[in-house]
Amino acid sequence: MQIGVIMKKTTHQQIANSLGISRTTVWKVFSGQEGVSEDLRNRIIAKAQELNYKLPENLNPSQALVSESPVNIALAVCRPETSIFWMTIIHQIAKELAHHNVNLVYTYLPSYINGNYTLPASLTNGSTHGMIIMNVYNEQLLRLLAACPVPKVFLDTATSVPASELNGDLILTESYDSVSKITEHLIQSGRKSFGFIGDIKYAKTNHERYEGFSRTLLQHGLPLYPELSLTSPIGMDTYKEEIEAFLDTLPRMPDAFVCASDYVGCILMQLLSKRGIRIPEDVAISGFDANTENPLAENLTTVQVFNQNIGFRLALQILYRIKYQDVPYEIIYITTKVIFRSSTGD
Repeated sequence: MQIGVIMKKTTHQQIANSLGISRTTVWKVFSGQEGVSEDLRNRIIAKAQELNYKLPENLNPSQALVSESPVNIALAVCRPETSIFWMTIIHQIAKELAHHNVNLVYTYLPSYINGNYTLPASLTNGSTHGMIIMNVYNEQLLRLLAACPVPKVFLDTATSVPASELNGDLILTESYDSVSKITEHLIQSGRKSFGFIGDIKYAKTNHERYEGFSRTLLQHGLPLYPELSLTSPIGMDTYKEEIEAFLDTLPRMPDAFVCASDYVGCILMQLLSKRGIRIPEDVAISGFDANTENPLAENLTTVQVFNQNIGFRLALQILYRIKYQDVPYEIIYITTKVIFRSSTGD
């Protein structure tokens, strides 16, 4: 007697499970529906063939993605970045993607755009499989990028464009706790009045730094004096002039300034020293980012940002997002480390 082996028919659910996507996405491809990227569509077809699924007659098997096909990732940035801070991140992204045989393509974007602006064709013509977006804070530009139907990972965002509207993953440096720790330290050292300098609407991380500062004051019952802080928008090329003008308007000098970045902190140290104000005896100052390019930063209490880890994480996240496009978007925080130096009396 012969025993026949009955082969079970491959289902949409099996294909979906093997790719980590939803069954609905698989159904869309085989029923000719829109809403699935070309890259994911090709991978679904390839997986179906691998599992011996009988393709619908309207699908051409040759459209399946060939594993050797090059994958292109666009790095979308505003203006060329030459600082060590940003280049360390970019170098790590390129290094990690090269390890996975993925091409990294630079795409420069303007810092400001008008209503007629359209994104470069390299981001919209289908040649890009994913995007890493960093140092982009213009609201209109962020929304144009969010509307692109390709997998995306953002490094920070503008306060006006929340994570829920990016249509991509968001990676941030931890800011709230680290600035809270600095503020707590300043309070414990006897400082009574405080100011904050930094555009809190520019970036989400800036806003979180301000929250860490202001809420720590409130927790200790200390007043937050708006007139001692400069939190409004600051021109990209006029920081020194605007901070100097702000200092001229101060009704009194606070005991300490918490700054949103080392760039701001170093400008402030220079301007206060020119006015004969001693640091930290008269005024304590802290920054953020652990900038190594300005000699004044050597004495500035700051928060170390692990640039290489950020670059590595951005690269891995875009590869993950390309592979698992139906998985819910993620908000990821990269830890930081407070470094106390002589600008706060340490």
